[in-house]
Amino acid sequence: MTKRLLMLFAVAMVAFVSFAASVSESSAPAKAQSVVVTDMIGRQVEIVPGSYTRVVCIGAGALRLYTYINGSDLLCGVEDIENKTLQNRPKMFDSVALPYHIAFGDAFASLPSCGVGGPQAQVAEAEKILSCNPDIVISEYEDVDKENALQEQLGIPVITLKPGQSVFADPFKDTLRLLGKVFGKENRAEDIIAFVEAEAAEISTRTAGVAEDQKPSVYICGLGNWGTTNHLMTSPNFPLFEVAGVKNVLSDLATKGNQSIEKEKFVAIGSDIDIMIIDAAAVKNIRPLYAEDSTMFDSVKAWKEGEVYLQLAFNAYYTNYELALADTWFIAKSVYPQLFEDIDMNAKLDEITKAFLGQEMSEHIFAFPTSKGAYGRIGAEFF
Repeated sequence: MTKRLLMLFAVAMVAFVSFAASVSESSAPAKAQSVVVTDMIGRQVEIVPGSYTRVVCIGAGALRLYTYINGSDLLCGVEDIENKTLQNRPKMFDSVALPYHIAFGDAFASLPSCGVGGPQAQVAEAEKILSCNPDIVISEYEDVDKENALQEQLGIPVITLKPGQSVFADPFKDTLRLLGKVFGKENRAEDIIAFVEAEAAEISTRTAGVAEDQKPSVYICGLGNWGTTNHLMTSPNFPLFEVAGVKNVLSDLATKGNQSIEKEKFVAIGSDIDIMIIDAAAVKNIRPLYAEDSTMFDSVKAWKEGEVYLQLAFNAYYTNYELALADTWFIAKSVYPQLFEDIDMNAKLDEITKAFLGQEMSEHIFAFPTSKGAYGRIGAEFF
């Protein structure tokens, strides 16, 4: 009897061990599998989603976009332009509010250099990147051959972004989704996209009932175009106007995108400009021109009637997408004050920066020199 019991016990133990092993295997996390993704310039790159622990971002806008998805987590190096504690570095954007710097500038300052960066240094520095020992590179250098060569040289994935300049367009959304895929943060990417789409929908809904013949004609100027500009730099198809339901005084121009117009054209359309929006980045260039000739805006109806407004500079080291969204609200509020009288721009800016970067930062943004006067009406005394 004892022998039989021992045999049954042995069989039971074997079954138990086998069962326990099967449970352990089934409950253990599945090993991450590699997949091939198509980056924003059409390159096929093999990655293991969510596996990366050391990241560098290179090129204008790459670090900003990364922080929307991952904050400063996992970064092991930044370009010199992103580290404001360095003396010998590009400083052309230091007077402009860059929300991702407000949020994570201290973290950037603690990291080693992965290259110089900046508009005048549009090249990947492989040796400096390697010195940071990354396991993936997020890049905004949009040349296929150079990106392939860099990836081969580094021996790690190089994911190239190309978000475009519009916060409302598909390239921006697709870029976020790509980053979400790479870092296993798909939900985070979709949250930002849903927020932007909801904001755009609310703005458009508020202005949808305005008849075309009741819309003021608006002129946007001072838009960045690889550097600061002046009152002659504009856009006949400004994306922010389109979402805000605003009538662009230059919508009949055949060419699109940011472009400079002749002084004579500016004077000619002056009587048609009901409202003028100036981007804050251009103020430093407009002020000396106005000092030389205080009559430069005299042909502009909006200037004479006190309908000139200053928006925050949103294009500095590529597009600050959260500021572009906030500017859209400001433009709509300036053009249609009755429809947006309930909107407080400080509160709206805080809401937007928190959605993008996890922090309310309007107070910090308006403290920057270039932001002075922004989200307000300006006149001759400003210049």
